Amino acid sequence: MGIKKYLPYILLLIALFIVAGFYIDKQSGHNKLMLGTPPETANNPPATADQTKASTQNQTTIEKIKFQNLGPAPELTGIDHWLNSDPLTIKGLKGKVVLIDFWTYTCINCVRTLPYVTKWYDTYKDKGFVIIGVHTPEFGFEKDTNNVADAIKHFNIHYPVAQDNEYATWNAYNNQYWPAEYLIDKNGNIVYTHFGEGQYDHTENAILQLLGMDDAAKPENGQDLSQVKSPEMYFGTERLEYLGSSQAASTQGKFYTTTGKPALNNFEMQGYWQFSPDHAALVNNPKGESGGQIVLRFHSSKVYMVAKSQKPITITTIVDGKNVKTTEIFKSQLYTVFESDTSEERTLIIDASGSGLEVFTFTFG
Repeated sequence: MGIKKYLPYILLLIALFIVAGFYIDKQSGHNKLMLGTPPETANNPPATADQTKASTQNQTTIEKIKFQNLGPAPELTGIDHWLNSDPLTIKGLKGKVVLIDFWTYTCINCVRTLPYVTKWYDTYKDKGFVIIGVHTPEFGFEKDTNNVADAIKHFNIHYPVAQDNEYATWNAYNNQYWPAEYLIDKNGNIVYTHFGEGQYDHTENAILQLLGMDDAAKPENGQDLSQVKSPEMYFGTERLEYLGSSQAASTQGKFYTTTGKPALNNFEMQGYWQFSPDHAALVNNPKGESGGQIVLRFHSSKVYMVAKSQKPITITTIVDGKNVKTTEIFKSQLYTVFESDTSEERTLIIDASGSGLEVFTFTFG
């Protein structure tokens, strides 16, 4: 009798937990992975400490991948330009093992995966393995073929790269992440996916097994980002979250004055800045004066900035009151503005000597 009396309340609580769990899961996705943390999938389960230790101790053991047939791989569609290759098709590549790697050249998460991806291609390209880097831009300047070609040269990429400027192939794969990897078997089916950084040996073992090779990948998980405690920060009004509470973005341009003491994981502006949907620009004020600053409070060992300028402009990085670096900003790319061996809380100032600087994001490592 007691259970029956409370049964409606128990069922209601269960329903609420289910709805809450669904809501939390729906909120967990990001267009761009924060700090290289991949979502859990059937192919990339989170590695426990014991699993990592065992893998390191026995490097000759081949990890058996549990492949999942996720259906035929969508065709590459809406490609604007091909670099390093004539146009390719999924249909024309049947009989080969194919890795589709979604990336964009200013994404620090993608940049940290590229040494592994390029190594896989250079090692297995003569054994029936093909990589197609689908370059889907996050910012407008990443649509420029010359910029992508420069990045390909800089990162020593030899495999085919397809410019997916209008997100046609991205949408065909229902993709949501940079970087994202889709491994296709010889029959043209997607059998393995991985999103974000890490677990490089796991992905390489999947490639080896599909190629029918008995080799084992050396355990590699990439950079330890556990001490990074600052999220990616956008400057554009479409995704502006971390501008200090004492300041408000102006699309008309206005003079900003910093407190010099932003809260952790906040930044403030000094000088005459104008905000747009994807960046903030340092412009001449009505009096013709130029120059300005960004003051950032962060917790990590490295700070990267996606920026460009219509003409070369010099910035100085000041950390905790000390000048640590000068950088010339010109090309549209990812710049390293601070590096240290230790991850800790610091105050960083970007001091620009003139006008024309356009800043898109801060990312951390």
